[in-house]
Amino acid sequence: MRVPFIRTSFAAALALTATATAVVTAGAQSAGAQICQFLAPVGGDGTTNIVTKTISPGAVLPFSRPNWNTDFFVTAPYSTYKFFFTANSSVSATYPVEGFLKFTDGTAFQVINEPSFAPPTGTGRQWGPFPTYPGKVVSQVNFRIGASADQAATGFTYRISVQGCN
Repeated sequence: MRVPFIRTSFAAALALTATATAVVTAGAQSAGAQICQFLAPVGGDGTTNIVTKTISPGAVLPFSRPNWNTDFFVTAPYSTYKFFFTANSSVSATYPVEGFLKFTDGTAFQVINEPSFAPPTGTGRQWGPFPTYPGKVVSQVNFRIGASADQAATGFTYRISVQGCN
């Protein structure tokens, strides 16, 4: 009669060990998961952190500027940054995409450099996560899309956003 009891106890011990391992593993995965927040765009109206833009031609007037650059505020320290892009237009286009981390000391570091990005219509893309650099404090993140050399992309509409993560 003792043998069935030992088998039951052994089976119960295996089940308990498997359950404990699953709980510890799930807890470790949760502890390692990054928490990300969308960054607010500079000049935004505060209603959304997703910016929709249309690629414009280069500056045609002496004091006008193209809308290729979009900056996002960094209001807290983050360990990494992610850039998000979605093609909004009904036609495809090719244009350069660049991304920069801008630091409080006035310097910047380029993290994205795709001179001929051609996203399929309605699709998205994520770049990163890109880590911060020791001794540097990120003050803004910059997304630059389009250039005067790519006039065929003029009129192409897209959505962009940036997340800071810890």
